[in-house]
Amino acid sequence: METRHRFSERETEDYYDAEDVIYRSVWDADGSVHWGVFDTQSGNETGSIREEFLAAGIRLNELMVAAAGIDENSRVLDVGCGNGTTATWLCRASGAQVTGIDLSGVRIANAVESLEKVPELAGRLAFEKASATELPFAAGTFTHVWSQATIYHVPDKVKVLEESYRVLQPGGAMIFDDLTKPRTDISESAQVFVYDRLLFDTDFSFYSYIDALRETGFRVIQARDLSSHLARSYAYLSQLASIAQGPEGYRERFDYLTDAYMKTVDAINNDELGWAQYLCVK
Repeated sequence: METRHRFSERETEDYYDAEDVIYRSVWDADGSVHWGVFDTQSGNETGSIREEFLAAGIRLNELMVAAAGIDENSRVLDVGCGNGTTATWLCRASGAQVTGIDLSGVRIANAVESLEKVPELAGRLAFEKASATELPFAAGTFTHVWSQATIYHVPDKVKVLEESYRVLQPGGAMIFDDLTKPRTDISESAQVFVYDRLLFDTDFSFYSYIDALRETGFRVIQARDLSSHLARSYAYLSQLASIAQGPEGYRERFDYLTDAYMKTVDAINNDELGWAQYLCVK
C-alpha cells in the first residue's frame, strides 16, 4: 500500500518552526506539545480545561516511564523532543541521562536556551538538532528510546524504527506513541483537516505497526490503543484555541484551529485516525 501524500522532512521542519507560537499559545506556554491520557476511571477531573489537559500529558509521561522501567541508571534518547519540556521533566523525575533530538532548529534553540534554567541537570540533559532517520549516535548508545507524537511526521517511518533499534543496547527498550490509520478510505474532511493540516500520511494501522516493529527486530511487549484519549485531547484543544490569547493578528488562526480540532475529533470517532502506544525491546 502506498500513501497518497508524501511530505518531506524539510516541510515538517518549516511547519514546526513556524507553528511554535501557536503551540505555546494553545497547547502549553512552556512548549510541551503532546496529547494525554485522561483519568477515565473517575471521569471527574476538577481543574480548568488547561489544567486537565496538561495533567493528562503528565499522566502519559508517568505511564511511559513506569512501563519502560526508566530510572537513574537509564540513558534515554528523546526522539522529537521539541522545546525540551518533556525531556527536562523525564530527566528530573527519573534521574536518567536524557538526550533530546528534533528536526526543528527553532525548537532545539528553545530547548538549549532552557538548559540555563535547570543548572541542577547539567551533565544529564542535552539537546541536538538531528533527523530521526539519521541519528548521530553510535550503535548501542542508549538503554531507552522515547518518542511522543513524532514518527507520524517522518516520511520513512521504517527508517526511524531501524535507527532506534540500532542505537539501543541489547535488551534496550523503545517506548513511543504515534498516530495510526485505522482505515484507508478517508473522507475529504479528514484528509484536509487532519492529514494535510499536519503534513503526514501513514501506512500503519494499530496492528500493522506491530508487524513493522517485529520485522525491524523488536519484541513487542505492550500495544495500547489510545484513540479515545486522542479524541478527548482534541476536544480540549478546541476549547483552548477558542479562548487563546496570542500575538496580534493570530485570532483568525485560532478560530481555524478551533474548528479543525473538532473535525479531528470527528475523524477519530469515524475511525479515520487513531493513536497508539507501543513498548518493544531489542
